[in-house]
Amino acid sequence: MNQSRRDFFWPSYVDLMTALFLIMLVLFVLSYKLFHDKQTDLESANAQLKVQLREKRKIDEIKEALKRLDNSRYFTYNQTFKRYELNFDVLFQPGRYDLPPAAQQPLVQAGRFLLNQMQSLRNDGIQYLVIIEGRAAMNPNFALTAPQNADLQAVRELSYNRALAVVYLWQQAGLQFPKNIEVLPAGSGYRGAGRYGGYQQEQLNKRFIIQIQPKIGSLDSAPAPRAR
Repeated sequence: MNQSRRDFFWPSYVDLMTALFLIMLVLFVLSYKLFHDKQTDLESANAQLKVQLREKRKIDEIKEALKRLDNSRYFTYNQTFKRYELNFDVLFQPGRYDLPPAAQQPLVQAGRFLLNQMQSLRNDGIQYLVIIEGRAAMNPNFALTAPQNADLQAVRELSYNRALAVVYLWQQAGLQFPKNIEVLPAGSGYRGAGRYGGYQQEQLNKRFIIQIQPKIGSLDSAPAPRAR
C-alpha cells in the first residue's frame, strides 16, 4: 500500500512542479514583454520630446530673427492676424498691377531688409515659404454683388499680378533668396481675412501682406543642434 502511494505521489509531484514552472515561465515572459514595451514607450517618448525641443529652439530662433521686422521702416506686425504688413502704402491705379514709380524703391529696400533677416537664419535644412499676398480694394460706391465688384476671378488675378510684380521687381534688383527660401506670389482679391472695413478705409486694402512660415516637415528633418 505504501509502495503504491509513493508511486502515485512522485508523478503527481513532478506534474505539479512542471505546471508551476510553466506558470512562472509564462509570468516571466509576460513581465519581460511588459517591461520591454514600457521601455520602448519611454524611449519613443524621450525621442519625441527631443524632437519637440529641437523644433521649439528652431521656432524661437525664427521668431527672434523675424522680430527685427516688426516696427522697422518697412514692416509692421499685425498682432490680431499674426502676419507682417508693409507699413507704407502702395497706391495702385484702379484695375492696374504695374507698380507705381514712387513705391518701387521702398519695395526694393523692404525686400533687401527682409532678405538680410532671412539670411541671418542658419541654413540647417529648414525650408521656408515667403508668401507675398496681394490684395485689392472694392469700389465702395457699389455693393459687393454689383458688376463693378462681382468679377471675383478678375479681382483675384489682379491681386496676384500685383504680388507677382513685387517678385519681378526684387529679381530685377538682384535680390536672390537662398535655395531654402521659396518666395511665392499669391492673390486673395478682396476675400482675404483681416481686411480694413468701412467706406473710409476700403482703399487701404490695396496692399501687400508678407507671411513667412517654415515648410511642414522640414523642422523634423533638421539635424539636432550640437552641444556648446
